[in-house]
Amino acid sequence: MDGLRFAVGTLSVFPVRVERVDREVAGTAMALAPAVGAALGAVAGLPLFLPGPPLLGAALAVGLLAVLTRGLHLDGLADLADGLGSGKPAAQALDIMKKSDIGPFGVMALAFTVLVQVTAAGAAGFAALVTACAAGRLALAWACRAGVPAARPGGLGATVAGTVRPAVAWAATAAVVAGAAGLGLLSGPGRAALVLPAGVLAGLAAALLLLAHARRRLGGVTGDVLGALVETATAAALTTTALLT
Repeated sequence: MDGLRFAVGTLSVFPVRVERVDREVAGTAMALAPAVGAALGAVAGLPLFLPGPPLLGAALAVGLLAVLTRGLHLDGLADLADGLGSGKPAAQALDIMKKSDIGPFGVMALAFTVLVQVTAAGAAGFAALVTACAAGRLALAWACRAGVPAARPGGLGATVAGTVRPAVAWAATAAVVAGAAGLGLLSGPGRAALVLPAGVLAGLAAALLLLAHARRRLGGVTGDVLGALVETATAAALTTTALLT
């Protein structure tokens, strides 16, 4: 329960009383993150059922998702884009990421990612958004697995880095893929049972590529890196699902 509270309090806008925070709790929270993501996607996806143009419902859904997460993941995406886009050494790039303002790389990354998410969600629908939100948070389990260091000594990245055992990350992946297949069977014909899991794997693959690049450039993960991974995996999962639907 401590891990679940930490996951909900960290990944959503909902106020949760967290009584214990240590590396064991952090590891549990990152392993449970996909479940929190699926719940957020289920709530945020409700505007997709509204009458009217699908893109309008998708825009409202993506906007609601940003509200439910306090925009933290989008902020992390913008900060990482500015840091990596600067071309500076790791220490200077990390300093750029800590600043409160958003530079041109961050603006471009936000605009492109939100545009992709809205367009893909409008085409793929509710089940795809729920799956993509779970896939986005599944990336956290892999980014926080043992062997992945923190880029700086303080902050959220240092709290959660290296807290998830690889076996737990694999188990979380199997659970998300199985859940996506089940949701696909419930939401449409048999082909959907393959499309949604494909979206999960594509989202995770995109996040792992970005994670590898961030590790090379920055030396490890930060809270901003984790947020960027969530948004990247979500966008990639939605895009894959929309293309295959």
